[in-house]
Amino acid sequence: MQAIILAGGKGTRLKPFTTNFPKPLVPIDDMPILEIVLRQLKYYGYTDIIITVNHLAELIMAFFGNGKKLGLNITYSMEDSPLGTAGPLSLLDNLDDDFLVMNGDILTTLNFKKLFEYHTSNKNDITISTYKREEKIQLGVLESDNETFKKYIEKPIYFFDVSMGIYVINKKMKNIIPDNTKFDMPDLITQAKEKGGKIHCYRDNYFWLDIGRVDDFEHANEIFVEKKNLFLP
Repeated sequence: MQAIILAGGKGTRLKPFTTNFPKPLVPIDDMPILEIVLRQLKYYGYTDIIITVNHLAELIMAFFGNGKKLGLNITYSMEDSPLGTAGPLSLLDNLDDDFLVMNGDILTTLNFKKLFEYHTSNKNDITISTYKREEKIQLGVLESDNETFKKYIEKPIYFFDVSMGIYVINKKMKNIIPDNTKFDMPDLITQAKEKGGKIHCYRDNYFWLDIGRVDDFEHANEIFVEKKNLFLP
């Protein structure tokens, strides 16, 4: 199976950790988050890996090389300018009929094989991995009808289905992506839906954390150290 890992971002929300090296190399405990991802993909049967790079690309390429040490075949695709989360796919040839695409800074216990099998068995054009995210509002929330007070909720907790930044995509969807243009996954998914594409949301019992903010990074370290066997089976 084939996986494309998006690793070209600057990680500005994670400074100062990303001041001198790219976010995919930020360590969780003693291992770069991207290495954790690569080891998981190998475990679930993904051996052909393409890493899309831009910011500090030479450091990522030097660290992982051709992937031989991890038992993987790793190649790289260089963006001359940032192309978003879907735009990098326009640069790729020799794609499998269906392939996994994911951000390179995700800590999860997702079974990547089950995700792929779900996608192919349903003959989806795009499958979006989803997670029920808890968000606590640190304020008192008011409900009103114009100026008339109705209800006061102190620091409520809301739950949202969010995209995990992990997708399985059929290669015919590449035709929607413009060349050398910044184009994000929400753009691709929205346009695919408008064109009649079959898009499903995937749900299962797993942990997920996007390591995009400092507090998420600190939480990821705590969880990984405590339950390392869940992330590196």
